[in-house]
Amino acid sequence: MDMQLVTDGLEFPEGPIAMADGSIILTEIKKGVLTRVTPDGNKSVFAETGGGPNGAAVGPDNAIYVTNNGASFQWLDMDGLTIPGPTPPSHTGGYIQRVDLKTGEITTVYDACDGKRLVGPNDLVFDKTGGFWFTDHGCSTPDGRKFGALYYARPDGSKIVRARDHFVSPNGVGLSPAEDVVYMADTNLGRLWAFDIASPGELKPQEGFAPGRVVCNLPGYQLLDSLAVEAGGKVCVATIINGGITAFDPDGSTEHFAFPDLVTTNICFGGADMRDAWVTCSSTGKLFKCRWPRPGLKLNFNA
Repeated sequence: MDMQLVTDGLEFPEGPIAMADGSIILTEIKKGVLTRVTPDGNKSVFAETGGGPNGAAVGPDNAIYVTNNGASFQWLDMDGLTIPGPTPPSHTGGYIQRVDLKTGEITTVYDACDGKRLVGPNDLVFDKTGGFWFTDHGCSTPDGRKFGALYYARPDGSKIVRARDHFVSPNGVGLSPAEDVVYMADTNLGRLWAFDIASPGELKPQEGFAPGRVVCNLPGYQLLDSLAVEAGGKVCVATIINGGITAFDPDGSTEHFAFPDLVTTNICFGGADMRDAWVTCSSTGKLFKCRWPRPGLKLNFNA
């Protein structure tokens, strides 16, 4: 696949959004900021979120919503690569932030659900009604992991529900074109989950003991990160160790597109035909652009 380096020098980039003006707004998790990257590769800090901003998406009010893990990683330098390490003892939890595009004002919308603190919010996607699904990745502890979960919330702060919980490491989240399925990638399991939606913000009851349907488990040691969905329904998940993007068909078949970073973390689609794709290669701090073989699914909101 032909790819173009848009910019480098980023501090563990994630959460890219293809904006209407042709720029990309992304998160820099290690730096704790939102950064705007123009088509010519110039970059500027747009907002200082603090913590560990991970996922980002435009909401129905033209603000950017950020899943912030609250600085849940210590950062390791391994042969010049930036690698997320264990959770530091100072970590107390994460939160959902709203960033005003006009003023840059940052407010915290949620930091808990039913009195239980969010651990490490990771990724989010808005549905047509203006609500959003988001994942909580959990975090590491000296004795093991704190489990993660899948949530649904309204951006005005009026509703947050824990839809499914006790997952190892929830990461990327996305909706099928018909919005009747929500997909969730589990990092450590290398597994793509599918959950059938009964109504906006409500999942159908689980069948048997499984919390959802398993689309596919990747073979060997491959880790899954954030994702975007194609217009035709394939789910494109950033893949770690086997660095690149793995496109999952809902029937479980896969296709892999290699990128030059073993910690490839996210993809977003844009352009007139939705075939422009931007990919964050995080351990090397780079953002690439390429032409995808199929159009991506247009998100419900943009600015």
